Amino acid sequence: MKFSTLEEFGIRCLVQIARAGPSGALTIPEISEREGLSEANVAKVLRLLRQEGFVVASRGKTGGYALTRPAEEIRVGEVIHALGGKLYDDEFCERHSGGEEVCRHEGACGIQALWEEVQDAIDRVLNRKTIADLAQTPLIRREDLLGGRRS
Repeated sequence: MKFSTLEEFGIRCLVQIARAGPSGALTIPEISEREGLSEANVAKVLRLLRQEGFVVASRGKTGGYALTRPAEEIRVGEVIHALGGKLYDDEFCERHSGGEEVCRHEGACGIQALWEEVQDAIDRVLNRKTIADLAQTPLIRREDLLGGRRS
């Protein structure tokens, strides 16, 4: 299983906004600088996060992007699901039926049971963590790990 770049960048942007505090907002350039991402990528991700109802944009001197609800209420699992979907969902077998219209193993498939169990485990982990949990993790920059040296 792989998480997409969109899912990774989406979580990272939300974490940065959460670190700005409940009354704070961050601009695209600020998030871009803090995460080392291009402004174009940040803009794309924030547009999707706004469409999915995680952030709101405001204009003006104190404008930027802010969370639509407290970071403690935003589960990582719901962000991943909104931006990329699940590893296993109800249409999985239809999409992977091979050359057949319906999978030959429909209804009696040990593989299907495996994917359901894997998805349940992933959901448990991702739904236990919130954006606030991730935002509380101390920042360690690459330069700090290298003793102030840049490679």
